[in-house]
Amino acid sequence: MTATATPVRRQLHLPPVAPSPFPYNPGSLLSVQDLTLEGISQLLSRATVLEAMDPLERDRILLKRRIALLFYESSTRTRTSFELAAKSLGADTTLVSSLSSSIEKGETLKDTGLTLRALGAEAIILRHNSSGAPWLLEAETRLPVLNAGDGMHEHPTQALLDLRTMLQHLRPGVDTVATDTLAGVTVTIVGDILHSRVARSNMLLLPRLGARVILCGPAQFLPEAAANAGPGITVERDFEAALRASQVVMMLRIQAERLAGMQIDLEQYKTAYQLTGQRLAEHAAQAVVLHPGPIIRGLELTAGVADGPQSAILEQVKNGVAIRMAVVERALTAQKQGGRA
Repeated sequence: MTATATPVRRQLHLPPVAPSPFPYNPGSLLSVQDLTLEGISQLLSRATVLEAMDPLERDRILLKRRIALLFYESSTRTRTSFELAAKSLGADTTLVSSLSSSIEKGETLKDTGLTLRALGAEAIILRHNSSGAPWLLEAETRLPVLNAGDGMHEHPTQALLDLRTMLQHLRPGVDTVATDTLAGVTVTIVGDILHSRVARSNMLLLPRLGARVILCGPAQFLPEAAANAGPGITVERDFEAALRASQVVMMLRIQAERLAGMQIDLEQYKTAYQLTGQRLAEHAAQAVVLHPGPIIRGLELTAGVADGPQSAILEQVKNGVAIRMAVVERALTAQKQGGRA
């Protein structure tokens, strides 16, 4: 049987696995994995240029181009910074929310996207409560789609602005990144990692630049299997041990809207995982403190830490506008190439 089975197998001619068609549009940003290190460097450098540019000159870059912001979830930082970024480049924007449109009447994401395209939208910035929604929207519209957060999956522009903030503190003046740019840097992400698209995008991005990522939190929010998420990623339950190894500490809020009946003892959580001034001073006196927001003061961190000298939280917000200017410009100017942009 062995002698006859071998030629039969050879005759099957199994085709190679086809590469993913996404993104269809070279201007789309659906995942941090869409970007090569060269592409990341280009965005970081362009963000610096755009931020320093004369506003009257910058205002002509995308003059009167049309961008739709399609938000199925509430947002302050992401929505506002995308809108300010687009308008700073001269684009016209329109906000479509699930509470003030035909979405409330049951219109599908596909039909909403096709309607926006028919109305003249040249790009769509999407936040959606379902993981994978940006991929569906891009496949149906073939417009540039920018993922502003999809369910519990990804938030690529947040990871890019987090990276820019880290570089400003740890590698001042560096805009061009490589596989060793963050070598020797440990970033600890603490809290509700299970539900966090911010954590996921950072886990996909930072190890590519040489950083070590420690995930820290209780078992309800951090399954042990997360340690196998990829190279450079480890799980540490002891918050203070994680702090001692860290140059960057990223605190996450508990996402109450996604808990689905999960019971959490908040006092116990604060005892084990709240970032206090005392903990920071004793175990990570030089670490940069980040938080994607919104902050729940008195839960994941104290007000003293949020407003303290090690906090770069408002710098993250500021960097969001610069990064999103670069991403929005890329959305409407990117040219089709052989590889990823």
